[in-house]
Amino acid sequence: MISAERARSFDDPGNDTEVADPVPHVRVFAESVTIDADGYGTRFREVQAPLIQLSFRYPDLGETIAADDPRDKFFRASSSGVFAIPRAHLAELEARRVLEGLGAVELACVDAIGVPPDIEADYVVRVDGDRHACCAFSKHGLPELRALGWEIEIDPAYPFQVEEGEARLYAEVLPDDERPDWFALELGVEVRGQRVSLLPVLLDLIDEGGESLHDLGRGMRELALPVSDTHHVTVPTERLQTLMRVLIELYEGAGDVVRFPAARAGALEALDDLFPHETHVPERARKARKLHHVETLVDSPPRLRATLRPYQLEGLRWLQHLRANDAGAVLADDMGLGKTLQCIAHIVVEKAEGRMSDRPCLVVAPKSLMGNWARELRKFAPHLSVVAFHGPQRRQRVRKLRSADVVLTSYPILVRDEALVEQKWHLLVLDEAQAIKNSRSRAHAAARSLDARHRLALSGTPVENHLGELWALFDFVEPELLGSELRFKSWFRTPIERFGDETRLEALRELVRPHILRRRKQDVAKDLPPKTRLRRSVELEGKQRELYESIRLSAHGDVRRAIQKRGLAASTVPILDALMKLRQLCCDPKLVRMHAARFVRESAKMEALLQLVDAQLQGGHRILIFSQFTTMLGLISEELRKRDVRHFMLTGQSRRRQELCDRFEAGEAEVFLISLKAGGVGLNLVSADTVIHYDPWWNPQAQEQATDRAYRIGQTKPVFVYDLFVAGSVEERMLQLQERKRRLADAILEGEAPTVDHLSEADVDVLFSPLMAY
Repeated sequence: MISAERARSFDDPGNDTEVADPVPHVRVFAESVTIDADGYGTRFREVQAPLIQLSFRYPDLGETIAADDPRDKFFRASSSGVFAIPRAHLAELEARRVLEGLGAVELACVDAIGVPPDIEADYVVRVDGDRHACCAFSKHGLPELRALGWEIEIDPAYPFQVEEGEARLYAEVLPDDERPDWFALELGVEVRGQRVSLLPVLLDLIDEGGESLHDLGRGMRELALPVSDTHHVTVPTERLQTLMRVLIELYEGAGDVVRFPAARAGALEALDDLFPHETHVPERARKARKLHHVETLVDSPPRLRATLRPYQLEGLRWLQHLRANDAGAVLADDMGLGKTLQCIAHIVVEKAEGRMSDRPCLVVAPKSLMGNWARELRKFAPHLSVVAFHGPQRRQRVRKLRSADVVLTSYPILVRDEALVEQKWHLLVLDEAQAIKNSRSRAHAAARSLDARHRLALSGTPVENHLGELWALFDFVEPELLGSELRFKSWFRTPIERFGDETRLEALRELVRPHILRRRKQDVAKDLPPKTRLRRSVELEGKQRELYESIRLSAHGDVRRAIQKRGLAASTVPILDALMKLRQLCCDPKLVRMHAARFVRESAKMEALLQLVDAQLQGGHRILIFSQFTTMLGLISEELRKRDVRHFMLTGQSRRRQELCDRFEAGEAEVFLISLKAGGVGLNLVSADTVIHYDPWWNPQAQEQATDRAYRIGQTKPVFVYDLFVAGSVEERMLQLQERKRRLADAILEGEAPTVDHLSEADVDVLFSPLMAY
């Protein structure tokens, strides 16, 4: 503060008296003001703006002088005469600098706001309506002024007041009175000895679209108290992030009460650091919280005729841990890491511990894998009694179901046979569980209806296309965890897939994390050789290129007209039909059923494939060739026969599937042609070291599964994977779409941030774009 000025007596002009510096006084209040929202005078809106009236109290004068008072000196009468007290301009100027240093702006300098004429104010703090910035001034600026000796007067109605000190939070978990096995969460803050719930405020943040946890910044965050229109409390942003993440996991999306099933109680663990002296948590909820920590110690069972690898033993312990806590499980290891063996080891332990004495175990798998399951059970656990419940003779085995250890059946039988519903099961296993990814399918409804103590899904691809598949899977293994399908769509799927909401993504990942075990080959199978993925582009030329452009132009016009008439959602069939023609032409003109295609003889991709096959065979490699089109496999087979290349072909119509695989593994052929659908699961073809995907498919996980027929445990040679595609065509754009879907799956299973949205009209236009030359 500037040193004291001197007052001079009029009776004795030579007599100077020191006077005290003026004390700054601020009155803080708020008014509704009009601001120019875009700066061009075309759009105005009303906001609550923090205003400051500045004045100065002159102790020796005994008066408070307004900051805009024009006088340069003041007069005071006393017994010794009349004194002139000069205006302390330097002290007042210094006070203004301090105030402006805290962000206040002189009102006369702000042209973008309209203040009512009867408002007496000198400064404005904010004019953008940012409540948090206004509270920050109350939290930090006003205490700083008090520390300098300023007098602070706050209007009782000032809406940006902040309680002193950091808020003391509390949490309490209580049994829900309305539903057994459900709980209610109370969450709030203690203010002057009273508890005030913060749930309405936090849930409003979430309902409004939720501020991304990563947008909250660092430091402190102000929250409005529900019981007050004026007061706020401050919460560190790290704590607020934790609170919001937990609420997103638990909240059902309606009202100001947070009720949740026991299946979601694991989310409460995140509150432990915030509330070290937490009040009582019901035992059922506490038990669910244990899912995050695998404490079950199980050794490889003596009667299992296999030596489990370390990660497989870890998987067995995880399965036993979830079983002990009555929780469903999704074993989502990469293809080839031995999910079947881990499951069999789990069944062997259950049998040895006597938990299957009254109920058998049911394994449901695709029909093509029935034989594989029977062989694996005979190989690794021959002491288990196994009943194969499929085929026309299955009715004769109904009486054997109860006494069996393991019952094997297929998804079609699961849907049709009531005998499986009537039997109660100890453990229900769905192999290739993506078979129930459609929540409205009969397979999903049938699996959901079975009575089983414990449920296990085996799937290397729990998320193939969208998060709705993840919900369908968890509706089977842990029905209450993700809530209703409608709640899941609005709460997680739409914000994540359409808007890339990382807050919801992180909350969803935390919800499912205890129930999913995902290991990748490169992380656990260190002895596996490397896998190299190569993309080979092919240029269309001549008549094949002209035909592609002709079909593309016509199809794009038809699709655009369909979208304009019926909308994007109702135009799926014509879009996919048009894309199918373009994809078939990229593969070979012979696949296209139209008159013009009969005159096109060249097939650029077939020529590229044959060149690649010749080069690989000369190098001593053995090859798997995958295509979605079985007719295309037939055309490739014709060309290989012309070249005397020994090969086999496996499609959905093939019989003796395992026999073909065994003969290929025995070296009777160098090339194996396999349809993508028939060869995606259940094959072990590690003698091959080259995989060729002749045409890309929408679903990258399906192609990965096909690749893993060769790249799995037992492979000793480096594996090379070739993706053939026509440059600049719909195929190349499909590969780009694959990357988006792959990032979605990785975001849930492996914690990588996604960049995902739905197929839009812009995507359709890109897919039908003209061929580009490279």
